[in-house]
Amino acid sequence: MPPSSLLRHKPIFWSSSRKLITKDDWMKKLNEVKVRKEDMNKLIMNFLVTEGYVDAAEKFQLESGTEPDMDLGTITDRVAVRRALQNGNVEDAIEKVNDLNPEILDMNPQLFFHLQQQRLIELIRNGKLEEALEFAQEELAPRGEENRVFLEEVERTVALLAFEDPSTSPFGEFLDISQRQKTASELNAAILTSQSHEKDPKLPSLLKMLIWAQNQLDEKASYPHITDFVNATLEDPVI
Repeated sequence: MPPSSLLRHKPIFWSSSRKLITKDDWMKKLNEVKVRKEDMNKLIMNFLVTEGYVDAAEKFQLESGTEPDMDLGTITDRVAVRRALQNGNVEDAIEKVNDLNPEILDMNPQLFFHLQQQRLIELIRNGKLEEALEFAQEELAPRGEENRVFLEEVERTVALLAFEDPSTSPFGEFLDISQRQKTASELNAAILTSQSHEKDPKLPSLLKMLIWAQNQLDEKASYPHITDFVNATLEDPVI
């Protein structure tokens, strides 16, 4: 449900003084907002296809009758690229994305830098320190000379080599699996853009809107908050 729907019920929220809204009153207002099941299903399908959950998308299509807004066959290729990167096989991911569309990396130097940076990280992770240093000097340093932001990233990544246990260093975040996920998401978004699809699913944007709306309402009223976004649990208003 778009949080903006809640904002249409203004009489209770937007007075000059901060008011208390009970949970019963809040639920009554929520129940007045009608959301079609078809719209909810489209949001779910949008999330599944954008994030590359092709098996789940196919199953959801059969169960709900919701048609995806893209060819599910194209998702399989995109998932293969993402999976390779998430497994640390950066060169394989680069080869696969070039097979899909070589212009993706040619037209996005920042993405290509991040992929090369991820290659350096994987070399360090695997203890190939001499190879990592050589790769940094030959492939990343020249890019750093052309771009100050790239240079800072190269310096922070190379700094991992100075520690006996890089994972516990101040730069250990680079070795976290979340770093792979971050790079994989950037690459996934670039592939979607090249295919004229939206690069981000709609559900996270709606969640951000909900958080923004709650922050705005905090100035006007004390009301039931959603703090557990996984279960959408409403907490009683603070008096």
